[in-house]
Amino acid sequence: MSTTTIVDGTAHAAIASACQDVRDAVEADHVDGVPAAVVARPTSTEQVSEVLRATDAHGLTVVATGRRTKLTWGRPPTSADVLLDLSGLDQVLEHAAGDLIVVTQAGARLSDVQETVSTSRQLLAVDETVPGSSIGGTLAAATSGPGRVAAGTMRDLLIGLTVVRADGVIAKSGGRVVKNVAGYDVGKLVAGSFGTLAVITEALFRLHPLPATRRWVTLPFDDAAEAHRLTQSVLHAQCVAGAVEVDWPADNPGTLGILLAGNDDGVAGRTSTVLSLLGSDAHEDDVAPAGWSTYPWDPTATGDDRSIALKLTFALSGLPDILAAARNTGTPVALRGSAGAGVVYAAIPSGTDVAEASATVEALRPVCMRHGGSLVVLDAPAAIKQAVDTWGPIPAIDLMRRVKDQFDPDHRLAPGRFVGGI
Repeated sequence: MSTTTIVDGTAHAAIASACQDVRDAVEADHVDGVPAAVVARPTSTEQVSEVLRATDAHGLTVVATGRRTKLTWGRPPTSADVLLDLSGLDQVLEHAAGDLIVVTQAGARLSDVQETVSTSRQLLAVDETVPGSSIGGTLAAATSGPGRVAAGTMRDLLIGLTVVRADGVIAKSGGRVVKNVAGYDVGKLVAGSFGTLAVITEALFRLHPLPATRRWVTLPFDDAAEAHRLTQSVLHAQCVAGAVEVDWPADNPGTLGILLAGNDDGVAGRTSTVLSLLGSDAHEDDVAPAGWSTYPWDPTATGDDRSIALKLTFALSGLPDILAAARNTGTPVALRGSAGAGVVYAAIPSGTDVAEASATVEALRPVCMRHGGSLVVLDAPAAIKQAVDTWGPIPAIDLMRRVKDQFDPDHRLAPGRFVGGI
């Protein structure tokens, strides 16, 4: 792994003049094993800009982080001279309840934003799949949960965005009302880029009314094909499911989970419809089933104690093949996610040796690709990341490299962390 990073006194002083909260990095500030030299904690977009102007002038690399909940996701960066800690940008800047919008800084916790907007019976329709996640980190890593079936992803709710380029230039896109979506493509580019294109500092989102009632209907299943048939019957029925989830443990029966949300009468009627579709073994509750809106691994684990965390995408018709493949690898693979959106997450247990983990990834990835999707190794112990292709084949890699070169021509931001070494 990388050797100790050194930032000379002149560069350190330049960063310190841009941001009052600057300190030398310690081992806890390493980025997936790559040491940083300096940690800067700005509190505004302007301070982020000044820090990046300083790092650009001194040829330093930068990795931005919000709450450090996903700092080990992706590939380890090739260099991380400065860790840009955005937890100081933690404010909800505006909540215009009448316009159904919220403006928040990137370091604000998603849970805090939800608490703020809930006072007006509203919500940002994004699931907190990793506890403690920031707004910026959730957007940069493109995480999603059960609610994407009805509301889309965080990127789909994005109306406006403020980012800072590697050279310190502040760029804004989008508008302040829902119908103004100018610059939306910038959000599409930055979302899921793992901080390699620009540093997100503020975001403007469209909100939804908080539903009066939520009901969950669950059904145990053993047969992957039957789970697919039932999923399709729910998706094509007039029940407007808020989520259609599958939980497929490594060695136990699976569970199909359906969320119905809305007003009392509407939810009651739609719940009845779903129960009739799923049969007598289905069960309804006003409490979410175990594991709902969480990934099938421990997000607090570190180092070699981490599970091998996978993200699998596929066309909806591929669900039975994905479930069957997970059981047929010979490795205990736990799988959970959106059967209604074709995005599921899988965990290979910590302690799995490199050869077995590699073989499991190589067995599952072609199944995803055959159904128009992909498999990404989100997180894993260092030895596993070194042995497997984290991102897999990327058809548009040349275009992505050109985008990187346009946004960050000197490759200062999280170099090597994203696909193809971007």
